[in-house]
Amino acid sequence: MSLRDNDGHQFGRLPATDDEREVAGRPSRAAVVDYWAERYGIPRATWEPYSFWERGSGKIWAFQGELDSPARIQGLGIPILRTDGEHWKPRTNAAQRFGGLATDCVIDLSAGEAEAFLAGHDQDLPHWDGDWGYLVVTHELAGEREPVGVGLYLHGELRSQMPKGRQRDL
Repeated sequence: MSLRDNDGHQFGRLPATDDEREVAGRPSRAAVVDYWAERYGIPRATWEPYSFWERGSGKIWAFQGELDSPARIQGLGIPILRTDGEHWKPRTNAAQRFGGLATDCVIDLSAGEAEAFLAGHDQDLPHWDGDWGYLVVTHELAGEREPVGVGLYLHGELRSQMPKGRQRDL
């Protein structure tokens, strides 16, 4: 296995731009920052202190600090994105950490809707009139909009993407 391959046992730093790519299919830092800015309205400056890393194919992590690449460690920062499918998917950790900065593709849920979402239930929510696809899911708590996770909105239905180990019955 060379540095030009994706290796599930090590983290490789994302190149700054597509022109600097050495690993086929690896997204660039610029593409990741653009995704969060263009889809969710999260300011590009939010990501300045972070480096982005891929572990395996399409599993993107953000790390605030410096480290040599490649890094043969088990965890590095927080998982923020999956880029291995047809559509990029934000991770729950990223939505909970950075979703409060989102201005686009954010769906605010009522208390009952948020409870169902956290329990992992899909629900009909025809009142959403924004883009389909992955949304940052929020709920008002103590007067503030708090990010809960990621939902997939298709055909009037919000599908909970809450990982099984983090689902809760409230």
